[in-house]
Amino acid sequence: MSFDRRQLSQNDFDLLAAGHQRYVEGRAGGRRMSIKFMDLSGLDLSGRMLDDADLSGSALINTRMQGASLERALLFGCDLRGANMTGARLKRADLRGCCLRGANLSDADLTQADFREGVIAIPHPTKGLSAMKREARKGDAEGARFSGATLDGSNFDGVTAAKADFSDCSMRGARLTGANLKEADLSGAMLEDAEVGGANLAGARLIGAVLTNVSMETAKLDRTDMTGSLRAPSATAKMRAESLYQMALDANAWAESGGVLGEPAVFDGEDLRPIGARLRGLKLPALSARGACLQGLDLRDVALQGAMLEGADLRGADLRNTDLRGARLSGALLSKADLRGASLASLPLGGGRTAPCILAGARLRYARLDNADLTDAVLDDADLSGASLIKTIRPAPKAA
Repeated sequence: MSFDRRQLSQNDFDLLAAGHQRYVEGRAGGRRMSIKFMDLSGLDLSGRMLDDADLSGSALINTRMQGASLERALLFGCDLRGANMTGARLKRADLRGCCLRGANLSDADLTQADFREGVIAIPHPTKGLSAMKREARKGDAEGARFSGATLDGSNFDGVTAAKADFSDCSMRGARLTGANLKEADLSGAMLEDAEVGGANLAGARLIGAVLTNVSMETAKLDRTDMTGSLRAPSATAKMRAESLYQMALDANAWAESGGVLGEPAVFDGEDLRPIGARLRGLKLPALSARGACLQGLDLRDVALQGAMLEGADLRGADLRNTDLRGARLSGALLSKADLRGASLASLPLGGGRTAPCILAGARLRYARLDNADLTDAVLDDADLSGASLIKTIRPAPKAA
């Protein structure tokens, strides 16, 4: 931008941030932060409570913002080049007209954030705010890193995000109409119900991406790699949904009757997505679902002791408080899965014997494992990049 911003010192920012936190918390002496067209470059905003703050038009080049809370914040027209915003909370933030070149937003929560073009009023170089000119600025996220971020319902219409990293992102219902995603990495991204009409996906990687209900007809797909991408359930899978659900109910009866009624369910290679949320809370011990697709399913409170889930697709699944003791999850896909409070410990077998939960080679990138129990879990070659492990009971280190 062609005007000079006043540099804000770290101390001045800290004082304003303290007042803003009091404002957010409804305490005496609080005042909403409104620091438009300021230079905050290089400052440390990490972990700050900045919900609803107005930083419009400000420069935050190379600013540290890890874990900051900026929900509904006005970042309209900000220069965020090189900013570190990993793990930041930016739900419904206004990022229109922002420059995010080279910024790191890995594992950030950007649900319903707005990245579209914005018209910014630029102060006159000498007359300041009394003589402003208006300038339209497109959202620019070229080369930005969004790996593992939550971008559900976000708006990237017309945004330039060439060579950006969206790998393992949750982008359900995102708007990418007319966006420039040339050579972007969307490998493993979950794009259910996203709109990509007119988007430039030339040279982009969508390897293993979830493309359920995504129409690609008008997108530019020159040299686009969609190897292993997951589309909507087939007609056959939809037709089998009811019979598979009845098998799950039989397995639940088997568990509740101590083996007198029903039998364990066998879902190897099946697509269980058409069952929806109906498996929630069922008792399905000894389930066999090797190579099955359970992507995005609601599996909260399900009893899956000793389940055989090798190679299963559980990306984005809700597994909160699920009992997975002794389950076999070798090579399973669990990126962005919610395993908070889940038990992945050993399963007692009687006679002093136990069966550990096996997660060897599993992909747990950006999974939520807070308060989970991983006692004795086998994690050889598992990928836990970006996973949240707050208060997680972890397996003891191996003896040298």
